[in-house]
Amino acid sequence: MQLRRWWRSLDKQKPFDPSFPVLNAVSNITCALSFGHPFAPEDENFQKLIQALDFVFNFTGNIFHLIYHQFPQLMNYLPGPHQKALASRELILSFAKQEIEKHKEFHALHEPQDFIDYYLLQMEKSMNDPDSTYSEENLVQCILDFFFAGIDSILATLTWVLLFLTNHPHIQEKVKKEIEDVFGFSGSISYQDRKKLPYTNAVIHEMQRVKYVLLFGVPRQSTKDVKMKGYLIPKGSIIIPDLRSVLLDPEQWETPEEFNPNHFLDKDGKFIEWEEFLPFGIGQRACLGQQLARTEIFIFLISLLRAFSFQLPEGVKELNEAPVVKVTLHPHPYKFCAIPTKF
Repeated sequence: MQLRRWWRSLDKQKPFDPSFPVLNAVSNITCALSFGHPFAPEDENFQKLIQALDFVFNFTGNIFHLIYHQFPQLMNYLPGPHQKALASRELILSFAKQEIEKHKEFHALHEPQDFIDYYLLQMEKSMNDPDSTYSEENLVQCILDFFFAGIDSILATLTWVLLFLTNHPHIQEKVKKEIEDVFGFSGSISYQDRKKLPYTNAVIHEMQRVKYVLLFGVPRQSTKDVKMKGYLIPKGSIIIPDLRSVLLDPEQWETPEEFNPNHFLDKDGKFIEWEEFLPFGIGQRACLGQQLARTEIFIFLISLLRAFSFQLPEGVKELNEAPVVKVTLHPHPYKFCAIPTKF
């Protein structure tokens, strides 16, 4: 796995910030699905893409971002970090367009391998349909959405879980022992293997519960008049779900504000599926990428914990567990040590 190889190249004896290698690895998953291939970490164009994504993610939700959304025409002519954010967005779009042109040149639609191939094939099939919405502009926008929606939330989730495992070494050791007892230190692992790792699965779910990575749920629009508990929600109303009210409900969770994997375990240590676990939403409008997100988080975490133990830097008693409040709630920048596992 690229993330593990990247980590092995670092000097683990010194504290380091894990966010950049995690961003590299997660971004490459999106690249592989969209473009049909990952990139080497040292690839110059890929690194420009990563730097652009990193700036956009850090820019999103700050005061300049909010002002830009209120006065876009005015802000286009004024200096500020929003100009670099716009340039970064254009770089990402250009990167996607270049990959689309490569796919069109090789024209492998008879054997589609990735999202671009399948989309171009659908464009070809519907070229005589006047109502078709398939277009290259829409394809580029879809890829942009993949990068913005499919990377930042997983990046936040993985950096949170690594932070919590570092702050709670007894929980980390229990997870590592479960992995070792079931799989050892080598061999492949699939997402289906989560059923064999109830405690590890509980730790992942509990972290997503206690540190829900969005400031609020994704807004939805009511398609018709709805009455709920005596209140009328008119057709066309924008509804912003407060999923945190469920994820931190004191009537559901024994210690709602605390990181407690036992919330997802019964008295026999078996994993419990809770209807109230809603970080991806619920119903027909639940997050489309939740299966990919669940798989990435599980595989990344297992692979890293088989290879490393994560420790606080010397002299540091605890990493800051307060979030940086933006649209996506990331932890404050932190450093830790990754000590290779001795087989």
